[in-house]
Amino acid sequence: MEIERKFLVNTKQLPFQPEDYPCRHIEQGYLCTAPVVRIRRDNDEYFLTYKSKGLMSREEYNLPLTKEAYEHLVPKTDGRIIRKKRYVIPLENGLSLELDFFEEDLSPLVLAEIEFPDEETAGSYEAPKWLGEDVTYSTQYHNSSLSKV
Repeated sequence: MEIERKFLVNTKQLPFQPEDYPCRHIEQGYLCTAPVVRIRRDNDEYFLTYKSKGLMSREEYNLPLTKEAYEHLVPKTDGRIIRKKRYVIPLENGLSLELDFFEEDLSPLVLAEIEFPDEETAGSYEAPKWLGEDVTYSTQYHNSSLSKV
């Protein structure tokens, strides 16, 4: 089960430099958006992911792919291939913030996601002001929606 909240970020308000944290280069495309079936390259790792319907909470299953299988599936995706840089920033209470800088035609969009151990923790989390607007309940900011040209 994936339980996360998502925020729009104004990079001018960040209290840190993202470049001071680990960065992953992500490329992903969608074979289906309802339900979500996604392929992803995350640095040198490859995955096929299924996500159920939902906004803050939904089922998620990741299956490993070989580079060859990933490359075979890329032309079969619908819409755009999303490319982004992801910085992982540690937060208090063992939480982490994944800060995504979208590239190419989705630039300058920056989104932050925080995964939680349960819905109660997610619901009671008070986000710092610099995170910006909470878009957890907006499908407009799901990557599957952003993939549609």
